[in-house]
Amino acid sequence: MADIATPPQSFQVPSRALAGFFILTFAITWGVVGLYIVAPDWASSRFGAISGAHPFFFLATWAPAISAFLLVAVYGGASGLKAFLGRLTEWRLPSVWVWFIAIGIPVVFMIGSVLKSGPLLAPIPPEGLGTLIAITGMMLFLGPIEEFGWRGVAQPILQRHVAPLWAGMIIGAIWGLWHLPAFFLSGTVFAGWNFFPFLVGNITLAVLVTPIFNAGRGSLLWPMLFHWQLILPIWPDAQPYDTWLFLAVACVVVWVNRETMLSRDGAITVVVPRAGEESK
Repeated sequence: MADIATPPQSFQVPSRALAGFFILTFAITWGVVGLYIVAPDWASSRFGAISGAHPFFFLATWAPAISAFLLVAVYGGASGLKAFLGRLTEWRLPSVWVWFIAIGIPVVFMIGSVLKSGPLLAPIPPEGLGTLIAITGMMLFLGPIEEFGWRGVAQPILQRHVAPLWAGMIIGAIWGLWHLPAFFLSGTVFAGWNFFPFLVGNITLAVLVTPIFNAGRGSLLWPMLFHWQLILPIWPDAQPYDTWLFLAVACVVVWVNRETMLSRDGAITVVVPRAGEESK
């Protein structure tokens, strides 16, 4: 392990570490969820029924982040972790992407909902507006935390070897497969979904966030806000139209940005930026 206080000047998470990241991420999530699939009665009696508030639910959801932090700590120690977390404070991003996150994503959900004769916004839950606000805040600490792993570690390492488009598609496929056990877990929203459209949606969204990640110079702030926007409870249920609409948007985004999406020139390849350096 690198020195716990100061990593060497040449410190960087090596590409070979990516396999360990994926293995640990899947082991945590599939291990937790698999326990409730294989032995549901035993698991529920020992640890309680799994739900959105159960510690195991957070453990399974945070697996990519846990794996990322462990990986950075192994290779960079405490100062490596500090520099890694510093990617949260990088706020600079071209305004077109800010508007896409703030306005474009909600518009896709609204159009998709209208296409299935649904509302523009999700109805307020019977418990009231306070519950909706609380759920909205809680969502910030669920899915977006995954981005420490997907965009924090996997994206820059993959972009050392393949163009951003292919890196996004690879992560999207792995991201979708990572969710697979949840489709066999009763009581979850995934249990009533079809996996194939979900997988297509994951690949599509991973491709969409890729130019945002690179335009933000490796910022983790914007991918997290992108992820949060996707799961906000105020947006209506637009399935399956939202998946196909996002796919159409992704095709346009890739075409418009084809020079950067199909070339590794300018792609972010550094997991832990050194002081005074960008993530390139």
